[in-house]
Amino acid sequence: MTVNFQYVNTDVSEALSTFIEEKLDKLANKFEFLISAQVYIKHDDNHHDTGKICNIELSLPGPRIFATSNEATYEMAVNETINDLTRQLKKRKQIYKVH
Repeated sequence: MTVNFQYVNTDVSEALSTFIEEKLDKLANKFEFLISAQVYIKHDDNHHDTGKICNIELSLPGPRIFATSNEATYEMAVNETINDLTRQLKKRKQIYKVH
């Protein structure tokens, strides 16, 4: 699975990129039909308590799957986004099993 990163209003972090790639690799091993991922890491100054935003869009057969979260740290945002994507992928996988 190919992963593309885009950092908006924040500095590029190799450690964060590696962390996200590890999480997405686990997802790709569990759901073999994933093609690619587009990851957007954003910083929003308007939210003082939160403001660390992670958007992930997964490309797979059929419609794309998208999740976003806004948390206090980027790691928490990534974990929450991955959890949302996992829920959506489980539903999609059940649809594939039915057919």
